[in-house]
Amino acid sequence: MLPVLLITFPFFALVLCGYLAARRGVLPQPAIPGLNAFVLFFALPCMLYRFGASTPIGQLLDPAVAGVYLLCALVMVGATVALTRNARMGWNDAAFGALVAAFPNTGFMGVPLLVALLGAQSAGPAIVTIVVDMVITSSLCIALSRLDGAGTHGVGVALRNAFKGMATNPMPWSIALGALASALQFKLPGPADKTVAMLADAASPVALFTIGAVLARSQMNAHEQVLARDYVPVALAKLLAHPLLVWGVGTAAMALGVPLTPFALTVLVLLAALPSASNVSLLAERFGAHNGRIARIILVSTALAFLSFSGAVTLLVP
Repeated sequence: MLPVLLITFPFFALVLCGYLAARRGVLPQPAIPGLNAFVLFFALPCMLYRFGASTPIGQLLDPAVAGVYLLCALVMVGATVALTRNARMGWNDAAFGALVAAFPNTGFMGVPLLVALLGAQSAGPAIVTIVVDMVITSSLCIALSRLDGAGTHGVGVALRNAFKGMATNPMPWSIALGALASALQFKLPGPADKTVAMLADAASPVALFTIGAVLARSQMNAHEQVLARDYVPVALAKLLAHPLLVWGVGTAAMALGVPLTPFALTVLVLLAALPSASNVSLLAERFGAHNGRIARIILVSTALAFLSFSGAVTLLVP
């Protein structure tokens, strides 16, 4: 496991650096949205475009990868809502708890980490899962979160808001442009390609540092008490139940003849073993869910993932 830890340690160390910088005031809280904007609108789209453009179009349009991953996401969402919704927790909080249980931190952490571990060929399946999570899983959970007020606004309004949010998110567009470039075998002119490459190279370190800063800000601004039973089980489900589910469904699919390669299944399982996506906290705040609970799920899953994710890599990667 030591060789794996030597690879994963720098990624989690950058998250810790961002966390400590925000907690100690070295990075002022008003600066964190600026870092987030740089990653979301500049660095990460360039990185996804480069991976998409350099990945064969067949890998970016792999129905087996998308189908297995989507089925597992739907199971995670349904099970989490069923197990957490109660008299204290309505549809809004249960839905965002389900989203944070099913949505790994693929964009900010997963793509650069898996490329470092498995090589550039792992970017194809990872990009497919990003599209599934942003287009389907997020929209479903946002729609479910509106059921508390279905009598006043309705699920249709929630879905329209979800698709509006996706339309203004640059990540799907950068993936689509990369896929189009791959299909047409288009190459950017030299100076433009160099600019995109420089921004793409900044994506991983700045994104990881920003994750830590966002987690620290969420913890510093969450003054209300949250019961451990409301967030620890969901964090553990993300790190343990989700990858086991993906492994089980993927293995069964391969046995039934679904054209899913062992390498693609390994990528999917490791993606599912990632901690929860940090941007779910922003969505929860926007839609009025209990953001303190969501932030704690993200924080616990990120802290524990250093060992759990490294253990998963040790088991799956020769």
